[in-house]
Amino acid sequence: MNAFHSPQAFDLITTQHDLSNLIDRLKEHRHLSFDTEFVSEHTYRSQLCLLQVSAPGILAAVDTLAVPNLDSFWNLLSEPDRTTIVHAGREELGFVLHAIGKRPTKLFDVQVAAGLVDHDYPSGYASLVRRILGFNTNKGETRTDWRRRPLSDAQLEYAMDDVRYLEAMWASLEERLSQLGRTEWMVAEMLTWQDDVEESFLRKRWRRVSGLNGLSRRELAVARELWHWRDSVAECRDMPAKRVLRDDLLVEIAKRKSADEQQISSIRGMQRSDLRHILKDLSGAIRAGLDIPDDQCPGGERHRAPPTQLSMLGQFLATAIAGVCRQMSIAPALVGTASDMRDLLAMKLGYHAGDREPLLASGWRAEFVGELVDDLLAGRATLRISDVRSNDPLVIDRVDREKRSNV
Repeated sequence: MNAFHSPQAFDLITTQHDLSNLIDRLKEHRHLSFDTEFVSEHTYRSQLCLLQVSAPGILAAVDTLAVPNLDSFWNLLSEPDRTTIVHAGREELGFVLHAIGKRPTKLFDVQVAAGLVDHDYPSGYASLVRRILGFNTNKGETRTDWRRRPLSDAQLEYAMDDVRYLEAMWASLEERLSQLGRTEWMVAEMLTWQDDVEESFLRKRWRRVSGLNGLSRRELAVARELWHWRDSVAECRDMPAKRVLRDDLLVEIAKRKSADEQQISSIRGMQRSDLRHILKDLSGAIRAGLDIPDDQCPGGERHRAPPTQLSMLGQFLATAIAGVCRQMSIAPALVGTASDMRDLLAMKLGYHAGDREPLLASGWRAEFVGELVDDLLAGRATLRISDVRSNDPLVIDRVDREKRSNV
């Protein structure tokens, strides 16, 4: 049996004093791992219910309902030269950002690292433990309501499994990254990943509303103001934004472009009593959208369909590049999608009009993919069908002066 498979006893932290003692012990180490259990269905932001922490010789669960002030722990993560290990740590990073407005100094996500040394991404925690360490983890308690107390022994053991093996996986993945010469790729990817996560948590993302495609610029202006109104109400009430106003209703109101309260209340689905109490404010948001000068209305460029040939070439080349990725032990899904390939082609062919550089045009992705795409477009490489029964039937042949070699 693998040595890591034997469950290690853990401390349950239920007082601020015990948390302080835990922080003092953690300060002695240059790396630590943590995970969280939270509930996101009922509040504006995810409600943190349990914090699991591990470091050499330390394994602890912090009952965050009993110990709500965790700033000492979050600040510990931002101290110089400390590595913080997580798995799929989007929510974990969100908790840190909302609490102290700072990032962990050195964040290492084992899910991202696994994508850089293997062809499977994103991998679940249990899958990674099985693949890297060679054994199965606790699969129970997936439907636990983590707000309820007391937590059972089975629930706590399940939660601790989610942090128990992070250090061992980190050590293994660090070694593999070094062997493949991708350590710097990992560092760069974590910085970009944190930028994206921070933007998603801290920047207002009104364009994520479902159903915006096809709206006029004026309708988009109204939708944007409605989104901001909805978001402020949700935060004030500490409830999910879509419980204030569903996306489909928000879009329908934007299409009607009327601030008349009677017309708004006549829309099917707008008869809820709680909406009648805030109808005046909702009308004000619509009016704000209608009053925006024409030249300040948001454009609809992001919603236009790409040229047909770029979509076709993007899908085709993405499939071929995926085969190369698998041969090179890197996850195609981490490198990019067919849409990312289309954006890269648009830039190289002079069609790109976006405000951000295509994902595949910068960093390690440009090193890994960009030169190959350049060769294909310039005729220095060709794409052909090899074994039709293979999982990767498309093969890229590069012409190198006098010889041709398979990539």
